[in-house]
Amino acid sequence: MKDAEIIRLYQKRSEQAITETAQKYQYYCKTIANRILNDRQDTEECLNDTWLKAWNSIPPQIPTVLSAYLGKITRNLALNMYKKKNAGKRIDDRMMVSLEELKDCISQKDSVESQTESREIVALLNAYLKQAPELERKIFVRRYFYLDTLKEIAQSFELKESYVKTSLFRSRQKLKLFLEQEGVVL
Repeated sequence: MKDAEIIRLYQKRSEQAITETAQKYQYYCKTIANRILNDRQDTEECLNDTWLKAWNSIPPQIPTVLSAYLGKITRNLALNMYKKKNAGKRIDDRMMVSLEELKDCISQKDSVESQTESREIVALLNAYLKQAPELERKIFVRRYFYLDTLKEIAQSFELKESYVKTSLFRSRQKLKLFLEQEGVVL
């Protein structure tokens, strides 16, 4: 079933929308959740929460790209679940490395002011990625959204790990410069 048809089912409040969504996007969303949670039971719970959140948010939200919308929901739910389950524990090395790489570009604070700033930074990040060359953008998203390792990215694009590492380094430098030019104080 096409995404537009699935969205119409949500708008009609037909429970078939969830069935069709799960059938079409289960593998995609499961991959995202499992990469973060690395636990079958938690991943299944996260998927169920994803379908529920989609049900509760469509409408009023009308996603233009359903897969990206569901992927973002899944990722956010999985990260929240991971944080809750691992509060006070050491963070997974893969996640820690990815976050550590971005620390010079994007700082994290917990104030209301910084939450507003975070939304602005997300919009700027999206603008930066739109203008980035396709391969550079794909590598960046695989590393920092899907949390893929350098080896996994290199294998999927048939590149050397050193190329991926250099591409990510240059992307971070360009992103930092782009954010500074847009007035973001890092």
